[in-house]
Formats: sequence, C-alpha cells, structure tokens
Amino acid sequence: MRRALGIAALLAACSAVPAHAGRSCEDKPITQKAFSDAMAAGLGLQSALEASGADVALVARQGQDLSKYHLKYSHAGLAFRPVPGQPWRVYELLNDCGTADSELWVDGLANFFLDDPFTLDVLVMSPPPKVAAHLKEMLADPATLRRLHQLKYNMVAYPFSTKYQNSNQWVLEVVAASEASDVRVRTREQAQGWLKLAGYQPTEMNIGPLMRLGGRMFKANIAFDDHPSALRFSDRINAVTVDSMQAFLQSREEGWRVQEIKGPR
Repeated sequence: MRRALGIAALLAACSAVPAHAGRSCEDKPITQKAFSDAMAAGLGLQSALEASGADVALVARQGQDLSKYHLKYSHAGLAFRPVPGQPWRVYELLNDCGTADSELWVDGLANFFLDDPFTLDVLVMSPPPKVAAHLKEMLADPATLRRLHQLKYNMVAYPFSTKYQNSNQWVLEVVAASEASDVRVRTREQAQGWLKLAGYQPTEMNIGPLMRLGGRMFKANIAFDDHPSALRFSDRINAVTVDSMQAFLQSREEGWRVQEIKGPR
C-alpha cells in the first residue's frame, strides 16, 4: 500500500490524488500485464536487496526516457526494512499530480514500478555499513525526514536552493545527512552546505528557450526562478540526477556497491 508520511500515515490514510515523480497526469487503468510486470520487477528488486546484506539502499527506476540528456534513470527512492524478515518499503518524494505540491510516500516494491515506467530496469546502490546505520536511523524517524522535505515541488529544482525540491534532491539530502559524520545535518541548508564542501557536482543540461518558457508557463511543477541567472539566461539548468548521485557517492571511495537489474521485457 502507498501511504504518506506524517499525519496521513498516522491515520493509515491513502491520498485520493494520484502522485507522480515528474510524469504525466494521465489516469489510465492498470492492465494485467503492467501489474504482472510490476510484481516481477518488485520480486527481482527484493532478491537483490536481500542479497546485499543491508537493510537500506538507494534505488532508482527509469520512469521516463531521458536519453536526449544522456541519462537513463530518472527517479530515486530509499528502500528500507526496519528489521530482517519484515517487508521492504520504498520511501520517496512524489508530487501531487498537476500541482506544485509534494509529499513523502511509503511504497511497496511492486508499487515502485506501477507508475507507467519507460522500462522496468532498476539501479540499486548499497551503502557502506556506517552510512547504512545512519540511514536506518533517519528512515525510522518521520520527523527527521520531514525536516529535510520542502512542500513546494519543482521537477528541475536547483540543487543548492531550498525554494523548491524534487524527488532526487530529497533523496540526496537525506543521504548527505547520513554521510556527514563530522557535523550534524538537521536542515536542508546544512545538507546542501555539506554537499558543496564534499564536492557534489549536479548534472548540467542544455535546454532551449522555448522549452524553458513553455515549462514555466504551462507546467505547475516546473520553475526556473531558483536557478542562478547566469544559467537560466544561457538556457542551462543544473539538477540532481541519479547519474550525479552515483558519481558523487562512488567518488567518496567508502564502499558504495552499485548493481543494475534488468526488468522483465
């Protein structure tokens, strides 16, 4: 079951508004094949997570085709189980369809693949033991997770601004708070400051002026006013991507393990 963290979770309520990670708002019924494929992909992910030996991992799916930006995986979440033997869940930030609002959600592994993904491939990044222990503590504390959450959603949020937030940015900031062993990170500002000092480099993408203008005018969940003027007016944006997270975490040489799992065809 998908449920929101916070008040809605305490009431065990489900949102009546579809939630998406930067996808369209088409309300299409789930086909039997889509359901079966999602179940198979979820089982494959579960097997990989069980084999990792950890109880937490960063996972990413190919929700949409980003090949024109030379990217594959578009959306990340944090897979977690409180203790061995309990079901795995995926903690993720999703925006309320058609709006500029977001919420934190808890999904089952199969649900992670039900949002009409481009493929059912999945990337698993397993943290080293020390980081895994910190991540487990954070994911068991909804209040801590919400301190690192910004309600205002922006699909192309600037990585070093707290005005908006997108799905990957929330994951990265939670991971940053878990990685920061020398300081205690409690806010988004502190997480972003630590990422700068640690050398995180976002992905830079070139976008045309029409795409920038069209996104700002016609999409509630796309804005560019948090990006530095030098980037905006040269039709460039910086964003947190799965690729940039993987490059950053592996560059730290702490022992992050990366595995790609091909989904059912």
